[in-house]
Order: sequence, then structure tokens, then C-alpha cells
Amino acid sequence: MVELTVRSAARDLDERAARAQLRRQIARLEARLASLQAGGFPYARVRPAAPGARGPRLLGLGELERTRDALAAAVAGAREDAAERGERQAAARALLDRMLDEPRRHKFVRVANCDLGEPGCGVWHVRPRAGLIGMLAGWWQVKLSSGCPLRVPKAVT
Repeated sequence: MVELTVRSAARDLDERAARAQLRRQIARLEARLASLQAGGFPYARVRPAAPGARGPRLLGLGELERTRDALAAAVAGAREDAAERGERQAAARALLDRMLDEPRRHKFVRVANCDLGEPGCGVWHVRPRAGLIGMLAGWWQVKLSSGCPLRVPKAVT
């Protein structure tokens, strides 16, 4: 009888340690996922990380492991999204550099600030310098438009 109690107490201690370890892993993964999503704001794609909670309760080891695995998959997905977004932004920056170097070779090409990962709604656009005459003469320039619509004040009634 005493031996059975000692075994169950040891099993409870092992389960408690496993739960604590899983909760630490889950907390670390949640922090990493939040950091990845905040770092890519507002362009990061936010996906649900783990299955939704069904109210307060004590999770079993299996549920904790599933939650940890779902968070690990979400972190991996967020890293892939960040890498792809970085590649797209690098390609857009390279295109902008080429546009600035040789506007004549990139007629009417546009690159938006959001493609560069920059704030604001500006757009870099290769245009003829003096309208139709500039187009015929081969005078091309890169312009940055504000891109943002004008703010119209609301009428006070």
C-alpha cells in the first residue's frame, strides 16, 4: 500500500514537471510568434496559432503537446512568410534602384511603398518629363507621388 502511494506520488511529480515544461515551451513559442507577427506589421499574415480554448480547464499532457505542436507549426509558417516578404521587398528595391539609374529602360513602371515595406501610400513611377513632348524626346524621370487621397473635412451640421 505504501509502495503504491509512493509510485503515484512519483508519477504525479513527473506529470507536474512535464506540464510545467510544456507550458514553458508554449509560452516561448507564443512569444516568438507574437514577435514575428509584430515585426512584419502591417504586412504580416496573421493566422490562428492554436485551437481555440473551450473555457477554463486544466489541459492534459496530450492537449498541451498538441497546442505546442500547433504553435511550432505557426512559428514555422510565420518565418516562411517573413522570408518570402523579405525576398519580395528586396526584389522591389532592386527594381527601384534600376528605375532610378535608367528611367528610359523602365517606362511607366510603378513601385509602391508597400511593395518596398515602407510606410505610407506613395508610389514610384517612371513618367515622361514634359508630357507628350518629353515622351517623344526620350526625357524620362522617376517621380514619387504621395498616393494618399486628399482628406476632405466632414461638413459640420
